[in-house]
Amino acid sequence: MRYLFLLIICLTTVNSYSQDSTATKTATKVKGTLVSSSTDLPLTEANIVNINEVVGTATDDKGVFEIRAKVNDTLHLSYLGYKSIKVRVTNDWLKFGNTEIKMTESALALEEVTVKQLELTGYLEVDMNQVPITSNNRYRISGLPGQGYEAGKPNLATRVLGAIFNPADFLYNMFGRKPNEMHKLKKMKEDDEIRSQLSKRFDREMLLVLLQVTKYDLDELVNQCNYSKDFINTANDLQILDAISVCYEEYKVIKNSKERKNRKNKS
Repeated sequence: MRYLFLLIICLTTVNSYSQDSTATKTATKVKGTLVSSSTDLPLTEANIVNINEVVGTATDDKGVFEIRAKVNDTLHLSYLGYKSIKVRVTNDWLKFGNTEIKMTESALALEEVTVKQLELTGYLEVDMNQVPITSNNRYRISGLPGQGYEAGKPNLATRVLGAIFNPADFLYNMFGRKPNEMHKLKKMKEDDEIRSQLSKRFDREMLLVLLQVTKYDLDELVNQCNYSKDFINTANDLQILDAISVCYEEYKVIKNSKERKNRKNKS
């Protein structure tokens, strides 16, 4: 009788574990609710991105979101005026469903801005000289894909040719050191929700998280791709994503061409 009792306990435990494991493996989405830690009110239109799967979504009017994920995936949660957080997907989360997540408001210190007013004289030729000129010309290299290169400097043509045909520089080091992150560019471009979120943002935060680079490296990367400072400072995150993507595709073309040439020379 004693052995029968132990056998029943073992079978029950194994069956329960099997069910939990099956539920975890078959679960493809996690559900959560974002609320403010200070007011407990739902945060609507908050941005959620699964860094591992490279998919995104947003909360509804009740602060609820649902996103594709598996155990140990990391979700990046962000909302204007609140501190962004990263949350790891656990077995319990997948098992028990909707989880409430509280976000904390961030204290933003606004810098004092001095606006210089134009002192117009009424003479067109004089007044035109006071207006700052922004030049965002774009240069295209024949034979390479993409929309071209944005410029703001007189010696741009030289810089373009120098950067493209010398891939063993910053671009080579950046793309070569982070091939997995760069491969995410394609996924990011294909996800409509991520593209929608990036088109409304200018803080580069989501790009830094997904590409695993620093703010300095990101700015330098776009700069080395020969986009102007004006473009870097004014572009939204989606435009920056597309700029990097174009540069990466062109880098791969040049890199493959050089490798084929080296192999041919060796043979």
